[in-house]
Amino acid sequence: MNHDLHRLFLSQLAPDEILNDAAAIEPLLWDDRGRFYGAADIVLQPRAVASVQKILRLCHENRIAVTPQGGNTGLCGAATPAGGVLLLLHRLNHIGAVNHADRCITVGAGAVLQQVQAAVRAENVFFPLSLASEGSCQIGGNLACNAGGINVLRYGTARDLVLGLEVVLPDGSLISQLAPLHKNTTGLDIKQLFIGSEGTLGIITAATLKLFPAPHDTATLWANCTDIAACVRLLNVLRRHCGDRVKSFEMISAAALSVSLNDLQQTPPAGEVGAWQVLCDLENEAGCPPWQERLPEILLEHGFDDVLLAQNDSQRARWWQLREHIAAAQKRRGVSLKHDIAMPIATVADFVTACGQAVQAAFPHAEIVLFGHLGDGSLHYNVFLPDLPDKRAYAHEDALNQIVYRHVLEHRGTIAAEHGIGVMKREWLQHVRTPAEIAIMRALKNHLDPHHIMNPGKVLPD
Repeated sequence: MNHDLHRLFLSQLAPDEILNDAAAIEPLLWDDRGRFYGAADIVLQPRAVASVQKILRLCHENRIAVTPQGGNTGLCGAATPAGGVLLLLHRLNHIGAVNHADRCITVGAGAVLQQVQAAVRAENVFFPLSLASEGSCQIGGNLACNAGGINVLRYGTARDLVLGLEVVLPDGSLISQLAPLHKNTTGLDIKQLFIGSEGTLGIITAATLKLFPAPHDTATLWANCTDIAACVRLLNVLRRHCGDRVKSFEMISAAALSVSLNDLQQTPPAGEVGAWQVLCDLENEAGCPPWQERLPEILLEHGFDDVLLAQNDSQRARWWQLREHIAAAQKRRGVSLKHDIAMPIATVADFVTACGQAVQAAFPHAEIVLFGHLGDGSLHYNVFLPDLPDKRAYAHEDALNQIVYRHVLEHRGTIAAEHGIGVMKREWLQHVRTPAEIAIMRALKNHLDPHHIMNPGKVLPD
């Protein structure tokens, strides 16, 4: 710990707002994958927004770098500190009462996503943001990275689920717009500047989140498909007949499913592992006409005869466990080189074929573990090198990125769909954003953070 900084912040904060436990600090310096390791001169854990303001005011005046960290579940190194202050937000974890009239809830940035889901479920409403790390990720981090998850198809990304935001700016001043306004046309929507900014423009301290009617019933289907074209055709059939009731539509390759099955020691839902699997949720609200009864008939009419419908909640939960466990199973197996990408749905099949051939040509023994949210064109394209199951694989990361991202760009896609840019992808930003767009981003950064203290070395390329 830097003793000068300790004295500086102790003059403004309570003693327990400074974390001194070396054993507790050490894991905070690593990212979730063990890919990036950082350093912090001091670790602060404010228990109130006023403390966050004091911290940033001191950092602004003394040119001290600040790295905000929520649940530390990010995959691109955005929350890994690079000296200065590591700012933990877990104490700003209040969860307000559900506002049924405006169908919203105000929560602190440190509130864990799963706890927010449970709080609103108890009030018979629904917050749709859902991802594999929801048991530990925090709302502030979700918003800072514009998290996606499995329900984007119907409800949109994190930025679509926010009515109001509270942010502390780099100089310590506060913008607090938490009122649940459903319409507001007074100029630019300032909150959207901070959603997806990965802590480079300010610190999100609270948010007012949109809620939705609790699903009255849910139909979950598991389908074996011969190829990606058939998966896309199934998506189109379901959207044509069920409209916006299609909540999630996941595509899972045979390799991805096998990794999860082997780790969980389970058998595949359909008895055998097909080339591609689809896992889909369709939901209905109370008072809406039922349509599930005709679903098997509709699928048969369109040639989909290898489809299972979950018969109970236990079966539905097991299927979703197989999908959500893929990332954890990969981690237990060893190091994977991960790519969080998205592209127009119509181009996914061509991309997978072309990119797969290029990867195999360069890395003949590579295993491509592909899964993701086909309903919104977002894929997790992960490559495992069996002869390099440990951190030695990272020596090939740049070469592999060149292959994967080149094909992504050729298919009009993006190199960051929902995990953000962080430190890992910042030099690729210029390939998916025009010089004019990057100039706007730099101008905003320079105006709000003239001393560049906020999460330095993240997002914007050198």
